[in-house]
Amino acid sequence: MKSSSFFNIFLILLLVYFFIIIFLFFYQRKLLYHPGENNYLDDASLNHKIEKVYIPSDQKLVAWHFKKNPKYKTLLFFHGNAGKIDNRIYKLNELSKLDLNYLIFAYRGFSGNDGKPSEKGLYKDARAVKYWLNLNNIKDSEIILYGESLGTAIAVDLAKEFNFSGIILESPFTSMVELAKKYYPYLPVKLVLKDKYETIRKLDEINSPILIMHGAKDTIVPFEMGLKIYEIVNSPKYKYFNDFDDHMMDYNEDLVQSIRNFIKTIDIN
Repeated sequence: MKSSSFFNIFLILLLVYFFIIIFLFFYQRKLLYHPGENNYLDDASLNHKIEKVYIPSDQKLVAWHFKKNPKYKTLLFFHGNAGKIDNRIYKLNELSKLDLNYLIFAYRGFSGNDGKPSEKGLYKDARAVKYWLNLNNIKDSEIILYGESLGTAIAVDLAKEFNFSGIILESPFTSMVELAKKYYPYLPVKLVLKDKYETIRKLDEINSPILIMHGAKDTIVPFEMGLKIYEIVNSPKYKYFNDFDDHMMDYNEDLVQSIRNFIKTIDIN
């Protein structure tokens, strides 16, 4: 009788386990992409004028283009997995003070864009935006890629095929598989995960100078992942690590100065 009860309990737990796996498989992209959620500061207003443009991919992508000086390099900004372009205004205000132009765009499904986000789709959007810059007489050698969280994987994927002036990665992760294991350690994430974003496998294909920025108190992406990426990169590399930043890094003078120094370095080289 007891063995039968234990078997029934085991069977119920097994069914619950498989239900969780099935749920994760079908709803994982809703867990990964959060277009309507804002984890960033949103109480700032732009301190500079931008041009709103729409860039063709599978659908039109809304973008903000800041043209400060045609002699400056253009920073191509890849945002994270949550929120709108507007939620990055506090970063854009600081970037606008540097010797830079910038283009920030929203992926499919974000900031009112049509479509649904996926790894393949976001990579396609990134290429469409790069080509748009090329068509507007901005060469790859005049582009600095900037990836924020999820955007770091998109920047790295693009950089493995083209040589850019530089790459900046803020709070990067090694792969979505490894990151998912942190949150779902008892699930076969490698088997069921659709969007793997395997940055770690692409680093040896990058030739552009790279700046890694990460805070040791990051509770979303372990600091060790940023450190590992820094250690593996073979191209000229620079870092801005500190002991107090969480995932949303503080855009203070130290961080901005590290970006300023990086720009000066790649301008010289």
